[in-house]
Amino acid sequence: MNELYEILKILLPCLVFFLMILFLVNKYFKEENRKRHHQIKTKNQEIVTPLKLQAYERIILFLERISPDNLIVRVDKPGYTCKQLHAELINTIKAEFEHNLTQQLYISVGVWEEVKNARAHLVYLINSAFEKTKPDQPSMHLSRQIFDMMVKEQRLYTTEAIKQIKEEMSSL
Repeated sequence: MNELYEILKILLPCLVFFLMILFLVNKYFKEENRKRHHQIKTKNQEIVTPLKLQAYERIILFLERISPDNLIVRVDKPGYTCKQLHAELINTIKAEFEHNLTQQLYISVGVWEEVKNARAHLVYLINSAFEKTKPDQPSMHLSRQIFDMMVKEQRLYTTEAIKQIKEEMSSL
C-alpha cells in the first residue's frame, strides 16, 4: 500500500502537469487558428470589397444606359422606322444585360432581382409602346409612345433599382 502511495505521489503531479500542458497547448493552437482565420477573412475582404464596389458601379452604369431617355438617344438613328428602333432597343438591352451578367456574383440576390425586374419592365414597356405604333412609321413615334407611357406610370424601375443598389452599397 505504501508503494502505491509513493507511485501515486509521483504520478499524480505528473498527470496534473501533463493535463495543464495539454490544455495550454490546445488553447494556444485554437487562438492561433482564430488569428489565422481572421487574417484570411481580412485578406479576402481586401480583395472582394473592391470587386463588389466595381460590380455595383457597373450595374448602376448598366441601369443608367438602359433607362429609356439615355437608351433612345443613344440608339435611335435618322431614318429608322419604329420596327428598326424597336429591334435595336431590345437588342441593346439584351447585349448590355449579357455584358453585365457576371456582376450578380458580387451583389445580393435582392438587388440582382431588382435589376432583372427593371430590365424586364423596360422590355415590356418598349414592346407595349411598339404595339401602339405602326412598324413603318418614323422612329420618333415609338420614342414618343415610350416617353408617354413612362410619364403615365410615374415609376421608373431603373431608378428604383439604382436606389436599392446605393442603399446596399452604403452598408458596406
